[in-house]
Amino acid sequence: MQRSPPEGFLFKEPNPHLGGEKVTGDKHKSAYDLVHQMPYLYVRVVKAKDLPEKDIGGSCDPYVEVSLRNRKGSTRDLKKESNCKWNQIFAFSGEQIQSSELQVTVKDKNFPEALDAFIGRVLFNVIEVPRRVPPDSPVAPEWYEMVGKKGEKAKGKLKLALWMGTQADEEFREGWKSDSAGFGGSYCLASMPSKVYLHPKLWYLSVNVIEAQNLRLSDEGWFPRFFVRAILGNQQMITSVSQSRTINPKWNEDLMFVAEEQFEEYLILSVENRVAFKNDEVVGTCRIPLQRVDRRLDNKPVNPEWYNLQKNVVAGEEQKETKFSSRIHMRICLEGGYHVLDESTHHISDLRPTVKQLWKSSIGVLELGILNAQGLMPMKTKDGRGTTDAYCVAKYGHKWVRTRTIIDSLRPKWNEQYAWEVFDPCTVVTIGVFDNCHLHGGDGKYGRARDSRIGKVRIRLSTLETDRVYTHSYPLLVLHPNGVKKMGEIHLAVRFTCSSLLNMMHMYSHPILPKMHYLHPLTVSQLDKLRHHATQIVSMRLSRAEPPLRKEVVEYMLDVDGNIWSLRKSKANFIRLMAVLGGLMALPEWFDQICNWKNPITTLLIHVLFIALIRYPEHILPIIFLYLFLVVVLRYRRRPRCPPHLDTRLSQVDTTHPDELDELDEEFDTYPSSRPSDIVSMRYDRLRSIAGRIQTKVGDLAVQAERLQTLLSWRDPRATALFVIFCPVGAIVLFVIPFQVVALLAGFFKLRHPRFRQKLPSVLVNFFRRLPAQTDCML
Repeated sequence: MQRSPPEGFLFKEPNPHLGGEKVTGDKHKSAYDLVHQMPYLYVRVVKAKDLPEKDIGGSCDPYVEVSLRNRKGSTRDLKKESNCKWNQIFAFSGEQIQSSELQVTVKDKNFPEALDAFIGRVLFNVIEVPRRVPPDSPVAPEWYEMVGKKGEKAKGKLKLALWMGTQADEEFREGWKSDSAGFGGSYCLASMPSKVYLHPKLWYLSVNVIEAQNLRLSDEGWFPRFFVRAILGNQQMITSVSQSRTINPKWNEDLMFVAEEQFEEYLILSVENRVAFKNDEVVGTCRIPLQRVDRRLDNKPVNPEWYNLQKNVVAGEEQKETKFSSRIHMRICLEGGYHVLDESTHHISDLRPTVKQLWKSSIGVLELGILNAQGLMPMKTKDGRGTTDAYCVAKYGHKWVRTRTIIDSLRPKWNEQYAWEVFDPCTVVTIGVFDNCHLHGGDGKYGRARDSRIGKVRIRLSTLETDRVYTHSYPLLVLHPNGVKKMGEIHLAVRFTCSSLLNMMHMYSHPILPKMHYLHPLTVSQLDKLRHHATQIVSMRLSRAEPPLRKEVVEYMLDVDGNIWSLRKSKANFIRLMAVLGGLMALPEWFDQICNWKNPITTLLIHVLFIALIRYPEHILPIIFLYLFLVVVLRYRRRPRCPPHLDTRLSQVDTTHPDELDELDEEFDTYPSSRPSDIVSMRYDRLRSIAGRIQTKVGDLAVQAERLQTLLSWRDPRATALFVIFCPVGAIVLFVIPFQVVALLAGFFKLRHPRFRQKLPSVLVNFFRRLPAQTDCML
């Protein structure tokens, strides 16, 4: 008997009021309507003039402090200026604007901070601050006279702009928020606002090493064993040793690299002679700038070129002007027709090729509202109590987004909305929640701190109905060595808007990946290595942004460790496969019941049906299609009404045993172990590698079986609708055309000559590969 997941691991649909209306199932598309409208008091500090000179040297280092209730923020201090400009924005959330008085104070920076000199201030009654109407209209700043501590007139004027608004205001992203990190106290100069990151543009670099000529060795007495080493940044690949033991070796091998769009690096090639292990002699080298490499968009052949090899010079020796005629023959090009894979193929968010010339028009828009989180676990200790500084990261296509960090809250409220263009419905958006561990310098107890994982949510767009708003609270689950742990819940609002239903339906007949993946396919080992290099490039690029999206965050979002061997995943994939095949396995038992007349009425009906099919065999396929049509139509009322989510029961995390990592080693070794520790370690790592591939294959089989099940379940409403239309059409065609003719044509088509075949998959294969499976529910 299958157990249901624990109550706390289920997701919920709170049916909130967003944008002033109840949004569940509604179709309203006003701006920023997927999140709660949060009131904010905005203060724009523009500039000051005629400030007094406070320092002994007759200068002033002014800065402005904006305070409301117990929150305050400060501008940067300007050195020795009496007429200064800041043009900084402060936003106070609704929890603070209930206070009646807003203070904007100008101070002179001194050291230590307690000795900062008071210059003057401006006081405002929050109730009298006007609301900006219309919301997108600019607010003109005004000059205000400053007063002293006792209310007397002070020297100097301050130019400010104040208004009441919401997070939908354009100034929200650039402003410093009172409810997020970087506002007030010691964090005033370390703001962590929301941020949009662009995914680096990646290319595949193809290097076909053909041959070399006129190579010279230092010792002519040995038979040469030449090979080529190619280096691009941190990537290194080598060819096999040439079988021709002459000075004109031949290889004709392909090497693939991942290159970033700036093309600032050089491709460094060296021809080496294998003398001994780790003692190779460099015969010649060449450096090729990527900016000069040709780019191709399709499978047209690339013209080979000869490259001169430079003689290798040992460090410390003077380079002599000697004639060196060695050269190497290669085909080098940047492949723009491939999609550079940096995500798991099961959870991919972008399927477009590298070059924009091959992109198709968008089919819709994905809108995501990140509302809030509930019941987060304390991730660190502050002042003797547990706390969490949470932020969210969402990744889809070429755009990453990061919300602002809500400090010291186990119930953070973000209420931020983002949008992406959608080019393919069979893609997945990923949302991760993290704890910011870099607000206090980022030094942990054992080195540099890492942002902690709180949980992750994946939503497949093809499982969403168009123009419907989904509002659910998803459980945030993290797997630990002792089992799964719920870290809290995140409340999201999602809407997928389709611009052209016909174009979206037409996408189901297209190949999932660009054509080059089928015309010149890459091997599985190549894709694994290239994906590893791509994720390293992406993490390095995003970690250099400001604020940085750190390596541990990027790797978690991209599922870098998704293919590592796990006994739990293997069990889960096997159970998935057996659950799908359960109906087929029950057929023999059902047939045995019919033969034994367990139900006489059913047995008699089977006899009648059997006689009818023997008499009219041409009706077998039409009846099957009609039966499938009726099954799908009857299941429409019970179709899934919510997107899939992480399933602890399906992932086998509720039965994880702490000794699982030792089971394989115990199975192939004696007790106690009779091998040295290094041999046991080597065999264990090799076993993990092989088992990881078996795990992937079992998962792929489960995906194929689950896709067949999806046709009848309305999990993908558009794909099932196409199947519903196809079934009666197929039934009518098969009723009209004799069965023998259909069977003959099908057989001839299947056995057709290779000349009449194409490398691209057929429409039916493309349609089947786009069907969703339960991989989105796997933890």
